[in-house]
Amino acid sequence: MADRELREDHGVTYSVLPHARDANEVRQFHQHNRESWNEAAEGYAAKIDDTIAFLRAGGSNLHPLERANLGSLGEWCESAIHLQCASGRDTLSLLNEGVSRVVGVDISDTQIENARRTSEALGANASWYRCDVLDTPSELDGSADLVYTGRGALCWLHDLTAWSRTVFRLLKPGGKLHVLDDHPVTLLFQGDSEELVPTGLSYFEHTESNRGWPSSFLELGRPAAEHVLKYERLWTLADVQQALAGAGLLVERLGEHPETYWDRMPNLQPSLRGRIPMTFTMLARRPTAPS
Repeated sequence: MADRELREDHGVTYSVLPHARDANEVRQFHQHNRESWNEAAEGYAAKIDDTIAFLRAGGSNLHPLERANLGSLGEWCESAIHLQCASGRDTLSLLNEGVSRVVGVDISDTQIENARRTSEALGANASWYRCDVLDTPSELDGSADLVYTGRGALCWLHDLTAWSRTVFRLLKPGGKLHVLDDHPVTLLFQGDSEELVPTGLSYFEHTESNRGWPSSFLELGRPAAEHVLKYERLWTLADVQQALAGAGLLVERLGEHPETYWDRMPNLQPSLRGRIPMTFTMLARRPTAPS
């Protein structure tokens, strides 16, 4: 597959590609991402002791935007499944928010190993599955009051239709999906600039490959060229909504927010902050009866 053009952001070089053309290519992209996130998990592993102390003290990573949309989880959510759970800090935070049991699913072997180490140290009521989220085991079907995901998750997926079907089958009737993620418009601007400098990318059709990680997110102590190749895709808000609706889910709330969960544009002048949305939230529900 030939690259069409190159761009550089946060010291990482990105090659712009066509979208995955079929299920085999989707799986190839996801496998590369598995290997890349195994690399990234090295950085997470170094923070496990801090994560254990944070959670043991009752800490929670739940974002105020999530809390506003979901209310008091202890009042309605007995079981939550976190898709693309990384090393489990956000997953286990749900227990501190009142959820009775949690399940984490992630494609990265090392992330799941980190999550297991953390939950065992805490004696948490948590289970972990290492697999592509599209292959989340059918034994979990219909078990979740909440499917929880986001924070830089959707860009690693290359089949949102299959993902939405997975969400639908995991939810109990009446169960909810919540997404908090980067707003796709942020990819249209340079992440390391002081101004809102356009990248020239297409909002409507963008897939890219890259190596390495933005320094504002993760430092692994070696050049980007030595990292595994990974693949990301820009999904528009309409893409997300239509995929969920196509799977039979009812989208009940959509928010676009200036707030972020990580400093996506760390150098942006204060006078320009709030001019564009940095994140979005989406709340959807599985109907209680067939429509």
